[in-house]
Amino acid sequence: MTSTEIIKKLFIAFSKRDEDEFYRLAEELIELEKRKKHNIVAKELKEALYTRGQINNHYKRYRPTLPIPRDNDSGFPLLEIKEYHFSWDQLILSEKNKYVLELIVNELKSSEILATYNLSPVRKVLFCGEPGTGKTFTAQVLSSVLQLPMVYVRFDAIISSYLGETATNLRKVFDFIKNGVWVVLFDEVDIIGKNRNDHHESGEIKRVVNNFLQMLDNFEGDSLLLAATNHPHILDPAVWRRFDEVINFELPNADERYQLLNLFLKPIKKEAEIDLTLLSTKTEGFTPSDLKTMCKEAMKHAIVSGRDKLSSIDLDFAYSRFVSRFAVRKDKESKL
Repeated sequence: MTSTEIIKKLFIAFSKRDEDEFYRLAEELIELEKRKKHNIVAKELKEALYTRGQINNHYKRYRPTLPIPRDNDSGFPLLEIKEYHFSWDQLILSEKNKYVLELIVNELKSSEILATYNLSPVRKVLFCGEPGTGKTFTAQVLSSVLQLPMVYVRFDAIISSYLGETATNLRKVFDFIKNGVWVVLFDEVDIIGKNRNDHHESGEIKRVVNNFLQMLDNFEGDSLLLAATNHPHILDPAVWRRFDEVINFELPNADERYQLLNLFLKPIKKEAEIDLTLLSTKTEGFTPSDLKTMCKEAMKHAIVSGRDKLSSIDLDFAYSRFVSRFAVRKDKESKL
């Protein structure tokens, strides 16, 4: 169909209140503009189509009637759609990582200007780092700052017991995300991105890796694709080349730990004798997740003890309990 014919049918679908037909035709018009190399027009039409009003300062850039893809065997959803309300101030990382993330956001917001120079913003980013170092939370902050819903891809549902079904599930996910503008998080991507030269892996996993790489290569949407891994050393070398940017999440230094402690203890009043500088020194090796858990335990200890202010007693208790747990965890990890 020509663009004139599509627009005429769009009007008819609108007058009949046929929402599914309206979206189908609108998407067909966008694809037609893409084929004509009218990329900026196509992008503007897509953004207009999936902007459904402002709710809590977040824009829903997706069809609310779009069905969530599910695994054929188990019926489990392959992904979740979530919205967050965080700010840059809540993200405490190294200055280097924070700068790179801010640059990614600025590139995405300036995509039309970049297009005039035949340049594209960063759209595929790999997060590497130990568990608890802030990879998932960073994705949530990016979703908030960009005012885009986040698609959290459930790899536990994608991996199927049936041969060939895993690749089908991956295709369902990519077919879904192309119909909107999102921040997409492929968490624990090492599950399907394993090195194809690993002799312990089956031929099915190798086929899944190939399919995943092809889908990454062929994806042309306006979404920001994020992949996170706790085990970068087992990723297939070809996976690394599919990403525009790689960010390594390291353990926080003393200054970052001090900022994190201040942030996590913000909900409660504190006694004057509390020395967070000393505590930030003592907690070397703690992840942001560790610090958050410790601070929560300290606040609960104060509250159930009948105090409305946090004291050094509460922090010492939480710290000692966490150090004991930390030692057990390290001992178990060394025996694996």
